[in-house]
Amino acid sequence: MFQTFEVTARPEQGPPRLARLRAAMAEAGLDGFLVPRADAHQGEYVADHDARLAWLTGFTGSAGFCAALGTVAGVFVDGRYRTQVKAQVADVFTPVPWPETGLAEWLRDQLPSGGRVGFDPWLHTVAEVEGWTRALEGSGIEMVQSANLVDAIWEDQPSPPMRPVKPHPIEFAGETAESKCTRLAEVLRKAGHRAAVLTQPDSIMWLLNIRGSDIPRNPVAHGFAVLHDDGRVDLFIAAVKLDGLADHLGPAVTVCLPESLLPALAALAGPVRYDRSTAPQKLADALGAAGVAGNDPCALPKATKTAAEIAGSAAAHLRDGAAMVELLAWLDAQAPGSLRETQVVSRLESCRRKDNALQDISFDTIAGTGPNGAIMHYRVSEETDSVLADGHLLVLDSGGQYLDGTTDITRTIAIGTPGEDERAAFTRVLQGMIAMSRLRWPRGLAGRDIEAIGRMPLWLAGQDFNHGLGHGVGAYLSVHEGPQRLSRMSTVPLEPGMILSNEPGYYREGAFGIRIENLLVAQAAPALPGGDPEREMLCWRTLTFVPIDRRLILRDRLTTDERAWLDAYHREVREKIGPRLGKAANVWLDAATAPI
Repeated sequence: MFQTFEVTARPEQGPPRLARLRAAMAEAGLDGFLVPRADAHQGEYVADHDARLAWLTGFTGSAGFCAALGTVAGVFVDGRYRTQVKAQVADVFTPVPWPETGLAEWLRDQLPSGGRVGFDPWLHTVAEVEGWTRALEGSGIEMVQSANLVDAIWEDQPSPPMRPVKPHPIEFAGETAESKCTRLAEVLRKAGHRAAVLTQPDSIMWLLNIRGSDIPRNPVAHGFAVLHDDGRVDLFIAAVKLDGLADHLGPAVTVCLPESLLPALAALAGPVRYDRSTAPQKLADALGAAGVAGNDPCALPKATKTAAEIAGSAAAHLRDGAAMVELLAWLDAQAPGSLRETQVVSRLESCRRKDNALQDISFDTIAGTGPNGAIMHYRVSEETDSVLADGHLLVLDSGGQYLDGTTDITRTIAIGTPGEDERAAFTRVLQGMIAMSRLRWPRGLAGRDIEAIGRMPLWLAGQDFNHGLGHGVGAYLSVHEGPQRLSRMSTVPLEPGMILSNEPGYYREGAFGIRIENLLVAQAAPALPGGDPEREMLCWRTLTFVPIDRRLILRDRLTTDERAWLDAYHREVREKIGPRLGKAANVWLDAATAPI
């Protein structure tokens, strides 16, 4: 079990905490200080020790930062969190739409020439710092490396996590750690690099076939590593986490004290690769002239799953699908107005925990009913816990971390009798989801080249949504995994073996939200009569099997092909999930998957 601390600022705590930070800024001779939602590894989730943004502002989203100046404190959030941030932060903080408004642009408007803004170089990447420097040229505003001022004023800051690491079995990994290190060492040699610094814990976990538990929801351990061009690995991690793992790690892995990292980097003979988008500025400073920019060598191999990882993920999704159907059958039997969001969350986690392979949920379950469903990354609390009322839509986004795979699924569920506006929007979202599921595309295209297909039905109605169409998913690793995405910003070509989500949505603030999400794995597409034999095509294989709420579908707006896809999908759900259910859930499933 994870020990949790109350690190999120309540509204009344925001003003005094900000005042203390401003006092620390003045003492340090700074006009501002940056507080990101980040740790030294740039992961999506942070340990309680690193939850500085939530502690200061109350904002709990998975991305964003605060720029605290003497008279204004901007909280920068993207489109996913525009509604959430207004509800969470005290009025001493000013929400700023980001990336529409960049930090440098905002600082130019708020600070005079000569302004000095501090930042912790462990918490900001090389790319970030380079971007600020370019954008602030000629402004007279200086970005200054500083000790972390939040740590200095956070008196009861939790300690860094020190939880044990365990081996990840070869039957789930599909490739030995020795093979991975040898394979990637050859990549380094071909590039002329002597070594690569690995800063992201999921890369290290994947490379060495280990899993950790330093933070909830993601099976990773905090640490850094250096992969040498001969396949050796220097692992900078607290030894207490690795008790009993010497044989698993083997002689090619040297465990080093975490505090020896910076001197070790300074002593390396270059060229030493590091990823500008994820490596903290502090590490680049330590490498000096020996450092060269390059991609994390683990990123693409980790994203292109082995046959064992794909088989494990498929198996995990079937068990997870059964848990979801048990929940949906139970939910459908409850009268509108008789349940609250927290009861749905608790019941779903109970359904999942019947599987002994479950290690954790893969993220905090989102169960947003009515207006709460319009908050894309909503997390229910005592203050927001709402009744599932007649006419509401419930957005239920959840997943599990199983030994053999990571799941992530969203279903939008009608509570009682849904409205026509809701049904029309749901049908458009479903059409986008079906369009992406059916897609074939030429190999070599990236997420940005195809993601519009999942938005087109909404665009035709003058609607859209402020999140990507899909993200990569790990194999018993991070539920949000790069570098591949279904996003207009992603230039990474999609490859066979990559697992991504397909999750179009629609959100009407103050009214309702809709999202439908399946996980898909990219694979080679079979040849078609009349197709170009020399043109390699890819397609999707669906991993998620849970019914889509037929009560929310305007049948006549679906094309013949869309209805055929939905009926075939529901038939497969019935065949794959039905044998895993109890009698009552099986009866419910038969009705829920009847032809449209």
